[in-house]
Amino acid sequence: MLQATISGPPGSGTSTLVEGICKNRNWSSLNGGEVFREQAKERGLTVEEFSELCREDLDVDRLLDEQLKLKMADMSGPDIIESRLAAWWAMEIAPNVPRIHISTSIEERAKRLMKRDGGTYGENFQRAANRHRDDQHRYQSLYGIGLDDMTPYTHVIEADDLGESEVLSMALKILEG
Repeated sequence: MLQATISGPPGSGTSTLVEGICKNRNWSSLNGGEVFREQAKERGLTVEEFSELCREDLDVDRLLDEQLKLKMADMSGPDIIESRLAAWWAMEIAPNVPRIHISTSIEERAKRLMKRDGGTYGENFQRAANRHRDDQHRYQSLYGIGLDDMTPYTHVIEADDLGESEVLSMALKILEG
């Protein structure tokens, strides 16, 4: 049963946070970004190419989002869902669960992506900027949702100057109520 959602742009640390929460609370999780990356890989595409496909064929994105909504509503579903739009769906499906957004600057995300994926700072900065632009356009077209709109979140953690353990500690306090 859904207990919380975690959202944030690629490179903000959401996957690391969810991993820490799951270890601490013995929770199960579903990672929307990983599902997205797996779908790209299964199709023989890079994340950027799959993002382009989703932009060209909105039904691909709608299908992924419908799968996510079904898992959120499933009483035997994951305890925590990490996804860019999870909080938006949770407002309707599970309005009482904490919906946490991890906020980081594009500069910080580029540094973190460089550590995670390799490449140069400039390449990762450009990838992050392009991905944000593409996702912003896609979600606006699909659902009228702006990625910078914090309306669905019950909590926002500004994480630019925080380490993994500090973000985890803050999130655990939120989850304790």
